[in-house]
Amino acid sequence: MSPSNWPVPFLLDPQHLAVDAVVSFAVSVLLAVTINAEAQAFAATILGDARSGDSRRFNFNCILHLSVLGTICYLVAGFGWPRTVDVDPGKFKHPRAYTVITRLLGPIANLVLAGIGGSLAMIMSQLQWDSRVFLMVIGVNITTAIYNLIILPPLAAGILVSELLPPGFATLKYWFLRVGPFLVLALAFLERLSPQGIVSPYLNPIIVAVFNFIRGS
Repeated sequence: MSPSNWPVPFLLDPQHLAVDAVVSFAVSVLLAVTINAEAQAFAATILGDARSGDSRRFNFNCILHLSVLGTICYLVAGFGWPRTVDVDPGKFKHPRAYTVITRLLGPIANLVLAGIGGSLAMIMSQLQWDSRVFLMVIGVNITTAIYNLIILPPLAAGILVSELLPPGFATLKYWFLRVGPFLVLALAFLERLSPQGIVSPYLNPIIVAVFNFIRGS
């Protein structure tokens, strides 16, 4: 399958695995989780949760940013999330608002990286060089950003909902954050098995529209 015919969002097909597509997808996922996690760490630091010599958050080692459940989700449904970035809301001047901003900066960074990938893909095309990796970077990062609209943690919209819960719902918030990743993964499997899809009919058209806009189609 040529890069121009890759579906967006991209889903691995075990029965028709093309080496170029798999390698491009793996590279794109590693870039997506790294930029997402590092952006959250940057936001947390700027907003008050600064830590000296914090190599656990700032390391740009993509392997250290991989989440087991998030990676499985990428393989199943084409989207996922990085290992949860350690954030201490107690160090923020406005804990709830700044926590939301910190988590939102992850998917925003994915959109920025998709834009950079679009520029590089255009340059490669003008030079008549193979741009398949950059096209996949665009698709995977847009998919990651848009699927963060699902209202389940650790996705950004889920974090937003959890932070909007009143203080009296601390126990609910605790379990919501704990169970959320498993619910997202279950949703990913149901999405892949369902002929019509569950959330994809609503989110995938947005992904395709943004992809075509960035790519200049």
